[in-house]
This record gives sequence, structure tokens and C-alpha cells, in this order.
Amino acid sequence: MRIICIGTYPPRKCGIATFTQNLINSIANSADKSTSVSIVAINDQGKNYSYPREVKFTIDQDEQPSYIDAASFINKSNADICILEHEFGIFGGDCGIYILSLVKRLRIPLIVTFHSVLRNPSFTQKSIIKEICRKANKVVVMSHKATNFLSHIYGIPNEKLKIIEHGVPEFTYSHKECKNKFNIEGKILLMTFGLLSKNKGIETVIKALPEIIKKHPNVHYLILGKTHPNILKYFGEEYRNYLKKLIKSLKLNDYVSFLNSFVDEDLLCQYLTAADIYVTPYLDEAQITSGTLAYAVGAGAAVISTPYWHAEELLANNRGRLFDFNDYLQLASIVNDLMDNPAEMEKLRNNASEYGKKTTWKLIGKEYIDVCQEIIVSSTQTTAQSSFIDPETIPVFSLNHIQTITDKTGILQHALYGIPNFKEGYCLDDNARALLMSLMAYKFQNNKQALSLIPIYLSYIAYMQKEDGSFYNFFTYQKEFDSTPTSEDCFGRTMWALGYLIRFAPKDAYLYAGKDIFSKALPHINGLKSLRGNANTTIGLCYYLRMFPNNEQVLEILRKTTKRLLKSFERESDESWEWFEPKLSYDNGILPLALFHAYEFIRSKEILSIALKTLNFLDKISFRNGHLSPVGSNGWYQKNKVCAQYAQQSIDAMAMMLVYDQAYKITKNTNYLKRTFDSFKWFIGDNDLGIALYDDETNGCCDGLEEDKINRNQGAESTIAYLISSLIVTKNCNNYPVIVQDHQTATLSSKPQEIRRQKLLHNQQ
Repeated sequence: MRIICIGTYPPRKCGIATFTQNLINSIANSADKSTSVSIVAINDQGKNYSYPREVKFTIDQDEQPSYIDAASFINKSNADICILEHEFGIFGGDCGIYILSLVKRLRIPLIVTFHSVLRNPSFTQKSIIKEICRKANKVVVMSHKATNFLSHIYGIPNEKLKIIEHGVPEFTYSHKECKNKFNIEGKILLMTFGLLSKNKGIETVIKALPEIIKKHPNVHYLILGKTHPNILKYFGEEYRNYLKKLIKSLKLNDYVSFLNSFVDEDLLCQYLTAADIYVTPYLDEAQITSGTLAYAVGAGAAVISTPYWHAEELLANNRGRLFDFNDYLQLASIVNDLMDNPAEMEKLRNNASEYGKKTTWKLIGKEYIDVCQEIIVSSTQTTAQSSFIDPETIPVFSLNHIQTITDKTGILQHALYGIPNFKEGYCLDDNARALLMSLMAYKFQNNKQALSLIPIYLSYIAYMQKEDGSFYNFFTYQKEFDSTPTSEDCFGRTMWALGYLIRFAPKDAYLYAGKDIFSKALPHINGLKSLRGNANTTIGLCYYLRMFPNNEQVLEILRKTTKRLLKSFERESDESWEWFEPKLSYDNGILPLALFHAYEFIRSKEILSIALKTLNFLDKISFRNGHLSPVGSNGWYQKNKVCAQYAQQSIDAMAMMLVYDQAYKITKNTNYLKRTFDSFKWFIGDNDLGIALYDDETNGCCDGLEEDKINRNQGAESTIAYLISSLIVTKNCNNYPVIVQDHQTATLSSKPQEIRRQKLLHNQQ
């Protein structure tokens, strides 16, 4: 069995590095000779360490491409399984988001060990944990509370979770021998160890010492450990100096000492064995795992701790004592009580020591080996069969966020995170998109909430139409028109929404209102210059003609808008650049989409040929990373230049969904059907950062994918784009065969997705 482990690693000085080294040594010592363990180590901020030979690859913490390279290395390494040590602070990007770039590319089974599980995670933190757990075959934590959090807060299935406690060394030194070595015979040694930072609460112990010394003047308190590297970098020795001043002010210089060192494990074991009482005075409860506490228990010290999560579990059953956060008088009372009752202190020490014998690294390594073997066997036995369209990965359709940012006037343009941003008011673009989405939701799902929204968006469009048939775009929250000229793109989107309304109006009143607005705007189509204005309008004209196929005036206008697209392609394209303009920018899929629609009414081989050429060209660029990666708005993609990767926008993913869906309708090529689902997965985590943009708490969609984070604002454009995409992929699941790939043979399964459809309908009614 070949195991590869990802984490920080010595000589880098951090708790995860020590844990990783102990874990792989315990696995190597517990396994047979055929088992090998190697390391992918995380370097902090460009540092290079002199690693031992088991480190086979290194990742630069703040460089996302480095994570992708690491995934490639692991996949080619012939490893059977990967173990990931996860802590938010050791990976780059917002909340350590870059690790998802590695995890999502792994082609071997994955075990993740979480060293932190937050009760109140941010959206990004929660999303990262959920994405890692979705990929992982097994999720290891070190406490029951952690499994409870993962199950109830993060929605991780219980069958994926396993508790394997923090390992500890085998303590072979005697208490008396270690006291003699450090020349502290006759003294009561209190001790705290670990990397220093303000949340450690060491000042609580120092403040307790005067009350302890009154009764037991032979006490000495040892603070062992260097300042945390990140704290040292930004704040220097501010915390250590504060503690020293406190010690001086309380006249405790003879009772407290610092050992400002990152000691090796053997020396640490000797200090812990020498300790009579070990104290972890952390300042808040949000500590799900504490390696220092586990070591102290394993050493058989009498442990006193504040009631943080791990301490509550580990010190249960009379293995230690708890005192309230910051309560130095209570701490002093407990210490004095134990010193006054040596038999009780000895009982605590024995209980802790006996428990520690069950969590030695040797036993913990064996548990990891058993989990690895179980996963490898089950992974080998799993049939290599996957659905191109998997209904269970699609979040249940919800208009909750749309309802939040919609009022009696229309839908607001922007949101501040998940709440409406009134300052930016309304725009025609978003209300046209909202009308289109609501009509689709009612058509595909009989969604009554969507039906109630249709007249709001339609009335906004009607109100924004000028006497000459053109439109205003912006309308302030104070109900004032903004005189900024309406873009041709905006005009085209409005015509698209109106055309769709005319084709699929749920009520006659809406049909005739939409038809009046549409007809009044028709004369302005002849003056359109922009490609996207023509493309959006073309789609709207096609929907109109599906309702009124004999309208020669509209058919003639359609020929003109289509011709403009064809001429642009003829003018700008060549053998290496099969596109309509000298750059790829936003909403690119709309351009070939318009030609696929037009082909239904103008049966020209040229139209279909150019639609297919441009879609295939766009496909090669948009799926260059193995998943949808739309052209970024930070520079776009200029011909003969480098394609911008970020910031990626939701409307581009939606446009790809729509064009693949239409291409499948026209050609019946199931590869396009598969691409609709591939494109949808961009919203739910299959993207360059590996994180979902859809927020299952608000039912909104984040505004974009940046280089190291997601844009957390959830405006109208992004949320509507997600909802339209969700409707398209759900419709495909319900109405089309599910494509199943079995090894190298693609077959069609005609089993309908009725269960999923009923579930979706039930949630909307």
C-alpha cells in the first residue's frame, strides 16, 4: 500500500507539521514492509526548508498553480490513497481556498483529517469544508463534538465520519527521574506548552499564582514554547513581553520561567513527565482539538483546563478538572485543593495515564492503516459508472433570494452579501432576466411563486418603455428615471424576455401586454450595431415566431439580425480564430446560441456551420482546465494574447448552459447534453477554485469567482443566471435520457427521473 500525505512538515515549526510527522512514522512502524508513506509539504510564504527524504513534493502556500501541480504529481505517483491534514491557516487564498484546487483534481481515494471544525463558519469556510467532504472517502476528526458539528452544521453524512483520537507518544520516563534531571526536586511543577499567542490565556495562570503561593510556596510555573510564527511576524513578542511585565508587577520572577524554544518530542516528553499539574487556560470554547492537551493526558499529568470543547471530552470521567474562562481565583482554588489532597491528584494522574495508553501513536497509526485498507478495497470494488446528469447534485430550486431582492417596483440590481442594496436601484436588464427566469420556472415546474412575480417584472418593463418604443434602463429606489442611455445589449435582453413571454404566457393578459411592448419596440431593431444586442434580439424574435410563425415582418427582421452576426464572423474569423470579433469578452455563448435559434427558421447550412464552429471554438477555450472556466473579465481574451482567468461571471456560465442545450436540440449530439451539466457544475463547485457559488442558506448566487476568493455579494444578475441554469439542467434530467458512461462504452438509459421531479415540484408547492 502506497500512502501520500499532504500537510506542513518539519523542519517547519507548527503543530500540524509535528502531527503529520508523528502520523506517518506511526503508520510506517505499524504497517508491513510493503507499505510506504511519502509527503507533499506546504511551504509558508515562499520559504524553502531542508526537508527529509520522505518529502517528495512541495507546495508554495500562496501560489494556486502549485496546488494544481501537486495534484498532478500525486495522480502520477502510483499512490493508492491520499491523507490530507486540514487547518484553514496553512493553505493559501481566502480561508485556505486554494486547497480545493488540489482536492478536486485528485484521482485516488482521499481521507481528510480536520484539525479545526468551526461551529459558526463563514460562508467560505463552510463551503470549503463541504467541498472537501464531498470529495473525501472518509472524514477523520478527534472528538465527538466535531462529528456532531460536521453532521448538523455542514450536512456531512454520518457514514463518512470517523473519530480517531489525537495520538500521543509512549511515555517511558519516570516522574521522579525527570524531576531530578531538571533540578526541581521538592517543587510542584505547573506547566503549559505550545506556540504562544493571546488566545492561550497564560495570564490567567499567572494571576492565579499569588493565591497558590500563599499556601504552597514551592510552586513553579514553566511556560514552554516559542511565539507562534504568524504572531511573531506581525506583532513580534508583544504577548510574551506583556506576560513578563505581568509577572514582574506581581513579583513572581522567582516562580515563573519561560523556555522560548521549539523542543524535540523526546525532551518534551521529559518535561511533561516531570510536570505535576498541567494547565490549558484557553480563553474561549472554540477549540475542537488540542494536541498539547492530548500529550499532557498521555503523560499522566494532573490536568486542569478551561472548558473548551476538546477539554470537556478528554477530561471527562475524572481524568482532569475544569475551571471557567478567565477565572483565575477558581483556578487557584482547584490547584490548592489538589496540592492539599495528594491522593486525589494521584488518582487524576493515573486515570489520565491509563487513557493515554489507548491513544499512543502506535495504536493511532494502526487505525489509519485499517481505514486506508478499507477504502482502497471498497474503491477497487466500485463499478466505474457515472451519470452525465446526476439529479441528486442539483440543489432544490428556490426563489427565496429572488423574493428578498424584489419589491412592488421590480427586482433590485445589487445585494450586499445576501441583503438588498437599495442604493443602486433597479435596471431593465435584470428585470428582463427576472421575467425570463420566472416564465421558465412556471413553464418547467408550475412554480406558483414564479407566477406571482411575472406581473411585477413585466410591469417594470412596460413602465420603462418610452413613447417611441425604446426603453429607459435605470430607475432609482426613490422612483426617478436615470437618463443614462440604454445599451443595445439591454434592449436585446428585453426583446428576448418579451419573445419568451409571447410564446409561453401563462395568461392572455400577459400575452397581449407583452405583444404590445414587443411590437412598439420592433422599429428600433434595424438600428442595432452591437453583436450581443443583435444576438439577444434574434433569440427573442425566434420565440415570437414560434407563437406567430406567419408574421413575415418579424421573419424579415430576423433575417437581418442573423445576417449581421454572419457578416461579423466572416470579417473577423480565420483558421485559428473562429469567432465573431477580435476578442472573447462576456456572455459569449449568446452569439452561437442566436444562430442555433435562427437556424430553426432560416434553414441555411451556413448558419448551422458557423454556429457549430463558434461553439466548438468557445468550448475549447472555456473548458481548458478540465471544467468550465469562463473567460475572465479582468482583461478578457484578446486575439493573439493571453486569456484572462479571473474574474469569472455567472452570466457566462448560464450562456454556456443555454447554447449547449440548444445545440443538443438541433443536432441530437449527446456530447452537448453532457456539456450542459458540466457547465452547471461551475455553480456548485466544479470550477477553478473548487468552491460553490450557490449559497444554500440564502438560495442566492455569489457574484463572481475571483483569483483567491468568491465575490460574496448576491445580486440579481448572478442569482437569475444560476436559477435559469438550474431550470435547464433539471429539465434535461426530467425530459431527456440519462447518459451513463460505463468504462469506454457510452449507452443511454431511458429510466425517467420521476423521483427527482416529484421532489422538486413538492418543494415549490
